[in-house]
Amino acid sequence: MSEDARARKLDEVRAPVPPSVPGEQPAADLPRLGEALKARADEVLELTVARSTGPGHEVDALVQESFERLGRSSTVAVARWMVGEGLAVAREAGEETWRIFGELAAHRAASLHEVTRRCLMWRNSMVDVLRESAAQLGASAEALTEALHILQLSLEFSFVRMAECFDAERRRADEELAKREGELAFMATHDALTGLPNRTLIKDRVEQMLGRARRKQTQMAALFIDIDNFKSINDSLGHAVGDELLRAVAARLDGVVRGSDALGRLGGDEFVVISEDLSLGAGPELIAERLLEALKLPFKLGEDRQTRVTVTASIGIALGERACAEELLREADIAMYRAKWDGKNRYAVFESDMQDTIKGRMELEMDLREALANDEFYLDYQPTFDLGDMTPNGVEALIRWKHPRRGIVQPDDFIPLLEETGLIIEIGSWVLGRACNQGAAWRRAGYPIRMAVNVSARQLDTDGLIADVEGALQESGLEPVALTIEITETTLMRNVQETVRRLSAIKQLGVRIAIDDFGTGYSSLAHLQQFPVDALKIDRSFITGLHHNQEGETLIHTLVQLGKALSIETFAEGIEQQHELTLLRAQDCDSGQGFLFARPLDVAATETFLREWHARAAAATAADALDLTAQP
Repeated sequence: MSEDARARKLDEVRAPVPPSVPGEQPAADLPRLGEALKARADEVLELTVARSTGPGHEVDALVQESFERLGRSSTVAVARWMVGEGLAVAREAGEETWRIFGELAAHRAASLHEVTRRCLMWRNSMVDVLRESAAQLGASAEALTEALHILQLSLEFSFVRMAECFDAERRRADEELAKREGELAFMATHDALTGLPNRTLIKDRVEQMLGRARRKQTQMAALFIDIDNFKSINDSLGHAVGDELLRAVAARLDGVVRGSDALGRLGGDEFVVISEDLSLGAGPELIAERLLEALKLPFKLGEDRQTRVTVTASIGIALGERACAEELLREADIAMYRAKWDGKNRYAVFESDMQDTIKGRMELEMDLREALANDEFYLDYQPTFDLGDMTPNGVEALIRWKHPRRGIVQPDDFIPLLEETGLIIEIGSWVLGRACNQGAAWRRAGYPIRMAVNVSARQLDTDGLIADVEGALQESGLEPVALTIEITETTLMRNVQETVRRLSAIKQLGVRIAIDDFGTGYSSLAHLQQFPVDALKIDRSFITGLHHNQEGETLIHTLVQLGKALSIETFAEGIEQQHELTLLRAQDCDSGQGFLFARPLDVAATETFLREWHARAAAATAADALDLTAQP
């Protein structure tokens, strides 16, 4: 070892040896030493820094700054003790020193060894300065001894208090660490939005339930829950309200599941309930019915709780023993899609042939995604009539799909899938453009008819519909008054405030608005008056069997009178029998359509229909004119 290193090593460990018994009263020179020490506090700091820094002892700049600040305050604390302010004053002054030294060590900003070493370096620097000051002041040996004794007591007391602070800080840090580890463990197994178990935890619990079911020979089930049309709600009301709705749904569902069951969120708008020890009296079907019932009341959302949202759910049930949790959840998911395709707001129990159905449905969706690009869609047109003079006054555009392998795909088989996938927005825009172009062409050809186009709930959920309508009119040149946008009554009531705003914007373009399937959505007169409506299309269910249904006739009368009171055109759908037409005309219903007049026709057949009707009307007019001329 070199001489410098040996000297440094000795410097680290040397310490004054205080007398075993403190002196009686500090000598008169002791306060003078205290004042001198206070005046030389900066010098003590410089010596301490010089001794404590070097290779292997580097610390962060902020930590170094803390050491220097505390070295100065410690020096002042000892000096105040020597001056005669008492131990209590010195202890109070040193409190910050002990606490921060303990925190530095506990939080590993500096090692406990480094903190202790720097305390000793400070003590050695203090010894040197005290000895020099004693020599300069001519202080007595007793005063110096007492000063060194105070220094040593201060250091030992600091070590004790620092250790106590270190232990307290370490305990607090360990508790905080344990708390954070618990939070991380919870976050890893629970959904951040709802606090419910997530897919990871649910799968683990399903595995445990499957094991218990095998041992006890009992039944267990998984109920896969998907909120119907959640994406459109999220798009129309915003993600904040969507998240609030998911939390409210979670709370509502959690309130009806049994204590022995488990509710979890798998992601998005998908929830799951897993249940064991099922009996005939409390089977999964009963649980599903309770879950559906729990969602019936509207949710009041938003900061002002004025946004009312009603949701439904489709539930798939997988029951019985499975090889693993993934298989049980997958089959419950398949059953959920079956419930959704069957009309939503219901449950379905998994059956083995559902997998083939799912496969077929997925293939249909893939074909549907390519249909527009492959020009497989086309429009048929069903004529509508003025029931007063029995003349055609318009046509309704109806989308059709001809697949090269499947042939003609029925609308009921693909339109719901367009809604679910969101493809209805793009394809609906195509329908608007194509129908407006055709309507404009027919009007230029001399057929003064209106064009009606159906608009889906997904289209009405965004402002893009307004731009689509405006763009279709501009591109086609169709007069706005010749276009009628048809919206179902149930769609109208989904988000009243936004629907009114969007329909009003479309109405300002000059376009007519009709409520389709009126009478099926149970909207009140007060609600109806909010919308800029031009026509009510009475649902065909009220028309069918009208001749044998006195209540139906009374209802038609009421709806027609309602329309007249509001200056709204009344329109009857699904007229198939002559007696239905006779009754509707007797009730003074304005317009109608149905197979009694014409089925949906392609473009060429529609043109032939219009041309022949126009020719017959012209011939009848000419005949009437001849009759008038022949009269004397």
